[in-house]
Amino acid sequence: MKISFIAVGGTIDKVYFDKLSEYQIGNARVEELLKDARVGFEYQVNSILRKDSLDMTDADRELVRQAVENDENRYIVITHGTDTMVETANRLKEIKEKVIVLTGAMEPAAFKSSDAFFNLGSAVAAVQILNEGVYIAINGRIFDPARVKKDRSVMQFTEKREGKC
Repeated sequence: MKISFIAVGGTIDKVYFDKLSEYQIGNARVEELLKDARVGFEYQVNSILRKDSLDMTDADRELVRQAVENDENRYIVITHGTDTMVETANRLKEIKEKVIVLTGAMEPAAFKSSDAFFNLGSAVAAVQILNEGVYIAINGRIFDPARVKKDRSVMQFTEKREGKC
């Protein structure tokens, strides 16, 4: 089994250049995190965007969809910004015969306190055991994109309640 990682940017890849700088999207951190974890599976990393998810357009989401569709592997993990992760996940739901898991982080992977490593590990485990479809792995949980939202007040993803967003 081989897992493809598609990096599109987001907080997981943000870096500071100095104390006066704002965050900027840097190089994809996925490969570094996987090497540090000494994973025991084959993988490939394809960085297709370096954007904050709030800056993503419909054309960007189409690029992500095409990258997933054209990927030769069945197992796909996408690192993505958390603000519009659900929107991108829902754009991918028509893709068949693949297991697609989106993940990201609330703090940059470069920070010791980041949830990036844990979320990436959760996504790797999830992509190997779930049935075909699209999922979000974050905060120690696996979500159906149609039933989840980001709750900024607690910096976590939570399930939508019936009739509410």
